[in-house]
Amino acid sequence: MQLIWNLKKALVKDIIEALHVPNQPYTTISSVVRILEKKGFVSHKSYGKTHEYYPLISKASYRKNKFKYFLSAYFDNSIESVVSFLVKEEDLSPEEIEDLTKMIKEESDKNLKDE
Repeated sequence: MQLIWNLKKALVKDIIEALHVPNQPYTTISSVVRILEKKGFVSHKSYGKTHEYYPLISKASYRKNKFKYFLSAYFDNSIESVVSFLVKEEDLSPEEIEDLTKMIKEESDKNLKDE
């Protein structure tokens, strides 16, 4: 998906070129793109036997959807668990923790104003 978002629209050969992986089989990339299409993430425009693929979902929507799954599957829907994990496991610097705290406070203040 990253490559398709970056390219905006692409033939399979364009995706292969953008991968910068030598001898990447065309059929493998084509299969992956067709799976993405079946899942509703991309669609295509046909030019004879050639297909030009383009994203149907924005990167932000995809990220939101995947994060909800990630949060549910790995953190029991607990934002606190995610933040705790990041602080403990990612070895955040004091500055990063301060920035994170500031961001949370700003969002909290914004949500209170919206109510």
